[in-house]
Amino acid sequence: MHTASRTGHRGTAAAAVAVFLGGYAAAGSATSDIVRETLLLAGWFLCALVTGLADRNWRAYLRQTEQRALEAERTREEAALRRAGEERLRIARELHDSLTHSISIVKLQAGVAVHLARKRGEEVPPALLAIQEASGEAMRELRATLEVLRTDEPTGAPALLVERARAAGLAVDLTVTGEERPLTATVDRAMYRIVQEALTNAARHAGPAKVSVRLAYGGGDLTVLVEDDGAADPSRPPEPGIGLTGMRERVTALGGTLDAAPREEGGFAVRARLPLGEAG
Repeated sequence: MHTASRTGHRGTAAAAVAVFLGGYAAAGSATSDIVRETLLLAGWFLCALVTGLADRNWRAYLRQTEQRALEAERTREEAALRRAGEERLRIARELHDSLTHSISIVKLQAGVAVHLARKRGEEVPPALLAIQEASGEAMRELRATLEVLRTDEPTGAPALLVERARAAGLAVDLTVTGEERPLTATVDRAMYRIVQEALTNAARHAGPAKVSVRLAYGGGDLTVLVEDDGAADPSRPPEPGIGLTGMRERVTALGGTLDAAPREEGGFAVRARLPLGEAG
């Protein structure tokens, strides 16, 4: 009776109890003892009914409480993501209004000085050439940073990154293996940023190299592998920059692993393993 009322089959249970009590009363003689025992059994069955209903209501209350907690958590996450997006845009505006102007002035003045020196037939000071090159590199880095800050994807489309890299003159191939499936927002964003940063580094440092991007979906993880056959030398590993450090921090936060180093046969490889969660 308790189990039936807890699972919502109170009518069936009540009918079975009525048949049982009727049969029990009919099986005995119509004495006061039989009547008393029948009433006592009916009281026990009624208690089972009440406890089953109480258990059912308690479970429903727990489910509702859990649902409300999950909804509140989603609301907090959405608010946090919205505030983070607003903060990224604010930082992007500040960087654009301050650093972009200053670096542009430095680059322009250095270029004018180099031009005038060459026009007069003078030897251009190495320090001036270094300033011109460094300012140009700083401007490219700043533009890339502003693009990241103003982008609120994950887009879930590394093919877009590959197409952009090809349009910029980089020879890139994309391969996807395993059963492709939806990713959680954090894993999707991490995968996108890893491919983006690896292709950016290949375009800057690998020279005229071929690059392969491989996404391998496993049972519980996603492996991202970006390799090039450029000029990286295993005997001279590069110093980790902001890009590689950011990739490592992003992967570590998800409980994954990242290996980024020159290959034995030459070139550079970035391999990341990202644990897959349930896509929300």
